[in-house]
Amino acid sequence: MERVFTNILSYLPEHPPYYPRDMLTDKPERFFVAEIIREKILYSFRQEIPYSVEVVVETFQDKRNCITIRAVINADKQSQKSILIGKKGEALKRVGIAARKDLEQLFGKKVFLEQYVKIVPGWRNKPNHLHRFGYT
Repeated sequence: MERVFTNILSYLPEHPPYYPRDMLTDKPERFFVAEIIREKILYSFRQEIPYSVEVVVETFQDKRNCITIRAVINADKQSQKSILIGKKGEALKRVGIAARKDLEQLFGKKVFLEQYVKIVPGWRNKPNHLHRFGYT
């Protein structure tokens, strides 16, 4: 295996690094917040719901002792919104608690996470929504 790796490296051109060594990614913090919330939705529902939602971080305020985040979970249908929220808000609360724990670990401080579910009918088939959600 080492020979294959060495052989491949011999064909690669040398180039200075594109990013500083201490820079882990070129993605903004909001991207990771949205992805962590989507991940928790995937784990919580495992059905049609996760693939019909998009998370948009509306506000991200990094204060000295905590981060305040307001995220909107865009659903395609009213029935999906009802499932995402759950009885007495329990499903949304479960997603929020799990996401907040991961976010606090990522950022190393307390996180206040507000989540809202909004219906955006047919967003997956509308170019303007796909663009707004970062798919184009």
